Amino acid sequence: MTTPTHEPVTFGERPLRIEDVLALANRQAPVQLQSDADYRERIAKGARFLDSLLDKEGVIYGVTTGYGDSCVVAVPLHHVEALPRHLYTFHGCGLGKLLDAQATRAVLAARLQSLCHGVSGVRVELLERLHAFLEYDILPLIPEEGSVGASGDLTPLSYVAATLSGEREVMFRGERRQAADVHRELGWTPLVLRPKEALALMNGTAVMTGLACLAFARADYLLQLATRITALNVVALQGNPEHFDERLFAAKPHPGQMQVAAWLRRDLAIDAPTAPLHRLQDRYSLRCAPHVLGVLADSLNWLRSFIETELNSANDNPIIDAEAERVLHGGHFYGGHIAFAMDSLKNLVANVADLLDRQLALLVDERYNHGLPSNLSGAPADRAMINHGFKAVQIGTSAWTAEALKNTMPASVFSRSTECHNQDKVSMGTIAARDAIRVLELTEQVAAATLLAANQGVWLRAQAEDARPLPPSLAAMHEELAKDFPPVIEDRALEGELRLCLQRIAAQHWRLHA
Repeated sequence: MTTPTHEPVTFGERPLRIEDVLALANRQAPVQLQSDADYRERIAKGARFLDSLLDKEGVIYGVTTGYGDSCVVAVPLHHVEALPRHLYTFHGCGLGKLLDAQATRAVLAARLQSLCHGVSGVRVELLERLHAFLEYDILPLIPEEGSVGASGDLTPLSYVAATLSGEREVMFRGERRQAADVHRELGWTPLVLRPKEALALMNGTAVMTGLACLAFARADYLLQLATRITALNVVALQGNPEHFDERLFAAKPHPGQMQVAAWLRRDLAIDAPTAPLHRLQDRYSLRCAPHVLGVLADSLNWLRSFIETELNSANDNPIIDAEAERVLHGGHFYGGHIAFAMDSLKNLVANVADLLDRQLALLVDERYNHGLPSNLSGAPADRAMINHGFKAVQIGTSAWTAEALKNTMPASVFSRSTECHNQDKVSMGTIAARDAIRVLELTEQVAAATLLAANQGVWLRAQAEDARPLPPSLAAMHEELAKDFPPVIEDRALEGELRLCLQRIAAQHWRLHA
C-alpha cells in the first residue's frame, strides 16, 4: 500500500462515501471489516435462514431454480450446490479491455459494501475473503464489456466470483497470475460458493457504481481546474473581470455558478468592482464560464446522492430478509440511477471540454487574442515565420473535444430486450459509466493542452513593458508550471509535456479551490 492518507475504511453497517471508495481504489486507506459479534451474527442469520428454506424445499429464485428466463425450471436439491459454479462459469464471456487496478479495487469495494447489508444470504466467510482481496490487493482481471446493467453487472462480476473460487486470473504483486496459485501461495482455500452466493456477488451494480465513484472524483477536480484555467485565460486575453462581479451573480443565484464566479474573483484578486475596460463584453467562453461550469458544480450534489445511495444499497435479487423470514423477489439489480447519473455527467463534462477548446481557439488566433503572437509562439521576430507554437496543439484539442462530444449520446436510451425477453428493459448503466470515463479522459486532455497554452499566454503577456503583476494564486501556479513546462520559444514536440500534465491532473497535483 502507498502511504495511508485517509482514515481506515470499515465495511459493515456504516455508510461509505465516494471519497472512501476513492481512497481504497488508490491504495491510500487501510481496509477493515466490522467485527463485533452482533453484526457478524446478523450476517450469519441470513445464511442460516436460506439453509432452512432449502431444508424445507422452498422455491427461491437462483437457488432452487434456473437463472433469468430459466426461473421456471426447478433445480433438484442434489444439484443446488453445483448451481453457483455454473452461474459464474457460463458468464465467463467478457470481452474488451481489462479494468485497470484502480477501477477493479472500486468494483470490489462496491460489491463488498452491498453485501455487508446482510440481506443477500451470504456467509461471513465470503465478506472476509472479499475484504482480504482488497487488503492484499488481489485484483480479478475483469473485461470491461458485456454488461447491460440489469440484472446488474453479471458478466464482469462473474470474474470476481470465479477468482474468489480459485478460478481464472488475477493481478497480484504486479504479475498476472492464476487465482488458484495465489490462493495456494497465501495458504488460503478457495471458496466453494454456497447457494445464492454467486448470484449475490454477480447480480448487482458494483461495476457501474465503482466506475461512477471514480468518474465523480475526476469531474469534481476537473471543475476546479477548468476554473483556474479560465482565470489564467482571462489574464492572457486581457479579459474583463467585471463579468464575475458578485452583485451580477446575486441577480441569478444558481449556487454553482455563484461558486465558480467567486473562485474566479479570488484567483483574479477581485474584491470590488473594477472600471470597465476598453472592451465591454468578452466572448462567451470567458464571459459565460461561470454559467457553463456552474451547471456541473450544481449537479455534483445530486450526482453524489445517486451514486452514494446505490453504493450503500443491497442491489441484488432476491433479498433475504432473515428478520421477517421472507424472501423478497424484486429488481434492485437495475442500474437506472447510475445510468442517468453517468449519462448526465458525460454531457456536463463534455461541455467543459467545449468551453476550454473555445478559450484555446481565442488564445492562438491573433485576430482575437488582443496582441499576443499568432499561435502563442515565443520566437523572436527574425524566426517567427518558421515557428508555429501551439498550432498543432489547438488542432489536437479540437479532435479531443469532438470525440468527447460524440460520446455524449445517452446510453440509457439504448435498452435492448435480452435473455429470452426476461430482461426486456435494461439500464445500460455500465456502458454509460464507461462512456463517462472516456469523456473525462478526453476532457482532461483538453484541459492539459489549454492549461499549457494559457500559461504560455500569461508568460507572453508578462513580457510587455506595461505588464501587471499576477494575482497571488495565479502567480504561484504560473511559477510552479514553469518548472516542468518552460515557455515555448523555439518549436518543440509537446507530447511529453502534455503527458506529464495529464499525470499531474490524474494525481490531482495542484491544490485549487477545495
